Amino acid sequence: MKGPTEAPQSFRLGYVTVLASVAALGGFLFGYDWVVIGGAKPFYEVYFHLHSPQVVGWANSCALLGCLIGSLLAGEAGSRYGRKKLLIFSALLFAFSSIFTGWAHLFSFFILWRIAGGVAIGLASNTSPLYIAEISPAPWRGRLVSLNQLAIVCGILAAQIANWLIAKKMPAQGSATVFAQSWNVQYGWRWMFTAVALPALIFFMLALVIPESPRWLATRMKTNAARIVLARIGGEDYASAELSAINSTLHQDAGVRLGWKDLIGKDLRNLLWIGIALAVLQQWSGINVLFNYAEEVYKSAGFGISDILFNIVITGAINLIFTVIAMTFVDRLGRRRLMLVGCAGVGLSHFAVGFAYRQGLHGSAVLVLTLCAIACYAMSLAPVTWVLISEIFPNRLRSLGVSVAVAALWSASFALTYTFPFLNRALTTAGTFFAYGTICFLGCAFVYCFVPETRGKTLEQIEERMTSSFH
Repeated sequence: MKGPTEAPQSFRLGYVTVLASVAALGGFLFGYDWVVIGGAKPFYEVYFHLHSPQVVGWANSCALLGCLIGSLLAGEAGSRYGRKKLLIFSALLFAFSSIFTGWAHLFSFFILWRIAGGVAIGLASNTSPLYIAEISPAPWRGRLVSLNQLAIVCGILAAQIANWLIAKKMPAQGSATVFAQSWNVQYGWRWMFTAVALPALIFFMLALVIPESPRWLATRMKTNAARIVLARIGGEDYASAELSAINSTLHQDAGVRLGWKDLIGKDLRNLLWIGIALAVLQQWSGINVLFNYAEEVYKSAGFGISDILFNIVITGAINLIFTVIAMTFVDRLGRRRLMLVGCAGVGLSHFAVGFAYRQGLHGSAVLVLTLCAIACYAMSLAPVTWVLISEIFPNRLRSLGVSVAVAALWSASFALTYTFPFLNRALTTAGTFFAYGTICFLGCAFVYCFVPETRGKTLEQIEERMTSSFH
């Protein structure tokens, strides 16, 4: 199948970038709501009197259960109601859940609203990159989908800065009783969660005015509406060529109701496993431990709480800088090469962190090595996994395929986050980082053997190549 003629100068890249940026606000809220708990953790644990590893792990990871639920709901809902409506709904859920989490006075309600916020993350983590991929011209798709990861990173950094600034109100700690009565324990952590409500409302208002995904419109036989959106992106010739390519991939399933069971059929089973494996690899690389358990990691390296919160801001800044760098390379070097280099880099960094802990090298040594791991991750696994997941599934089942892969991602994230306190006790911090490093090297082998290059191809060309290669 020949793809449409794509002259980058004919695209209205400003218009497409605006659409992608609005969708990426879901990623910003995802990043903030996901990481804010790391800075709030020392304070709400005291407020709710949390002590056991099981309860601490549950409080820190319960939102990931909501992420799993949201990602599973997004598949069917995205296919039935469209990408735009899911973006709107997730924005509202972000706003309400953040306020009610922040002002919960019982631990049970805190958990309930954290899970609701997780559902919003699950919806946005599916729908934002999916929408961006479906409106993006092939030569720019990698960079535009990576814009979602950039927004996630900006959300992470915003949460880290907000936590740090709010925590500056913390008075000198004379005793545990004084600390428990401090402003930060009573109110500070509440504002850390509540702060996301304002950008959530902005996201809601902007999502109301963006068009629906043209590929979803085409799957619902709304050809004229799809043509209008595509013409706004690249002109009438581009719209005609894209619609022809889209319709040719949909023709074979005309009149057939497609669902979950079709994903595990012989034609798509291998694609599904590749998507699941990429999602699990991104999480089990261990980087999110450096965000969600930064307090424990840096405290065991000898840092005090003020230094820990500042170090967390540094990790967010490094994450942001190298995500921007990744955006300049993802459509030049390609997805596969970045993934190979990134997996190896994260693995080596984790092994170096493990040796640093084992040799008693604390302080700046651990900080620098963890920053190296985050930099490698931000250049590769963080943005490119989302790009690949949004690309490899066929038009007719993309929403469901992305849903399953992202559900696997959040399941893996839950397992990672919940088990870290136990692994840290059983294996020591050094052993835990050795384990994560080993997973990264196994992931490097997986990418080398099974993950194809998708750079510069239309979604329909990728579909033809991927499905034919597994027949």
